[in-house]
Amino acid sequence: MTVPTDRDHASIVALVECALVELTHEAVGAVFISRQVGRSTRTQYVAADDVGEQFQKRHFDDRLGWHETTVPRETVRDELITRLARPALSVSKRALTSAVDNVERFHVTSIHDLQQPRDR
Repeated sequence: MTVPTDRDHASIVALVECALVELTHEAVGAVFISRQVGRSTRTQYVAADDVGEQFQKRHFDDRLGWHETTVPRETVRDELITRLARPALSVSKRALTSAVDNVERFHVTSIHDLQQPRDR
């Protein structure tokens, strides 16, 4: 899904809730990628327990490298909803944004396809 999206808030909440269920019961991770001129970041969320109350959050910044933490489900839910519910830009701001090539995407993928920290 490309962000910002034209989905209403209730639809975004439902999408995030479904993603959290999949993270808990399947071997998948949620990924949010943001690319801007000269910089990209990637945040990955993977279930850290069998009940879906704790998640491993892996954040990669091409300038700073990897940072990993364990966060509660509520934090993951709030972060994803906030990022996905970002309002669409006005036409003039959209033109400026596309000029600097900002791209944000969200998807759920197999844990085998997630990027791993190289410094382990």
